[in-house]
Formats: sequence, structure tokens, C-alpha cells
Amino acid sequence: MTIQQWLFSFNGRIGRRDFWIWIGVWLIALIVLFTLAGAEIMPYSTAGFFLSGSLIPTAAVMVKRLHDRNKKGWWALLFIPAWLLLAGNWESFGTLAQWGLGRFIPTLILVMVIMDLGAFVGTQGENRFGKDTSEVKYR
Repeated sequence: MTIQQWLFSFNGRIGRRDFWIWIGVWLIALIVLFTLAGAEIMPYSTAGFFLSGSLIPTAAVMVKRLHDRNKKGWWALLFIPAWLLLAGNWESFGTLAQWGLGRFIPTLILVMVIMDLGAFVGTQGENRFGKDTSEVKYR
């Protein structure tokens, strides 16, 4: 698999190693971008633009990893309600709602998805999403 297929195609399967390589690169890039924005070296709008641009490759990597687990790529959409719940303003609700809706449920979703994608072994051999995983050729 080429780098273009890895980052911009929603077809195929990838293993845990290639998933974690992308997640690591993505997180380091976001930390650097928002650190520069926080130090007022770069505007936050520029960092947000790069974050938005990185969502397609991140979604492609997640979908291919889900395919390796023999699951449909639509499961990646669980990140949207988790993010919305984390971003919500829960101060007008009681303490239990603040903790449950604002922290516990989104954290549970995120942990479960990350464990499923990053820790569990994919389907051995061929599954409904294609042949066995292929290594990404980084050269």
C-alpha cells in the first residue's frame, strides 16, 4: 500500500502498527501546531485549518483499521457524539449530568474505540473488506 492509499483511500485494511504510526504523527503535529498558536507565533485559525485538513486522512486510517477488524467504517462516526458531548456546556445541569453526560459517556466511547482500533488483532486472512492487511511502503 502506498502512502496516498494509506491516507486518502477508504478501501482496504491496515494493521495496528500503521494505525499507531498515523495517530502518533497526527498527535505530534497537533501538539506542535497548537503550541505555536498558544505562543502567538501562529494564529489559532491557521492551526484549526490544519486540523480540519487532517481529518480526511485520519478518517481514512480509522476506516481501514475498522475494516481490518471486520467492521463497517461507519463505526468511526462514534467520535462525533463523543466530541459533541465533551464540548457541551453542562454547567446548567446537576452534578450527575455534568459528570455523566459531559465526561463519563464521551470518555467511555473514546476509550472503547481506541482499544478496538489500537489494541485488538484484526481478522486473520481475507474478510468481507478485502485481502489480509498490507504493509504501508513509506519509501
